Amino acid sequence: MKPEETDKTKPIEMATIKSLDDLRKIKSEVQTKLSLRERSNHPEQLVQIRVAMATCGIASGAKTVMDYMVNELDKRNIAAVVTQTGCMGYCYAEPTIEVTIPGKDPLVFGYVDTKKADQIIEKYIKNGELVEGIIPVNYESIEGK
Repeated sequence: MKPEETDKTKPIEMATIKSLDDLRKIKSEVQTKLSLRERSNHPEQLVQIRVAMATCGIASGAKTVMDYMVNELDKRNIAAVVTQTGCMGYCYAEPTIEVTIPGKDPLVFGYVDTKKADQIIEKYIKNGELVEGIIPVNYESIEGK
């Protein structure tokens, strides 16, 4: 880097389009980003998935699970928002994800790998069938007491 250049003034490199496939790839990436923005305006109407990405979750493979969920939900045309969150308090069962289907209470699933994520998509999200790995709610609400 030249002395007069800083990170703020460093030129941005643009992707070189060499073929029609390159152009299609860029178009697909832009459409995905726009779709995510549009979906985030009304998340309560969509399946919401939160992946615990604290240190223990990441160390247990949560990044792989998150990438899998994003890609598979998109491939299967399931309208969903996948986000990361911090620790959910289930370190013993990492990777953990919370799935909220519109109109239903959220469920937390533990020990989620790509195989379990596939079952959650196919059985729970698509068909409403419960699958193994649900972590029961272990607290009482103090509302109304």
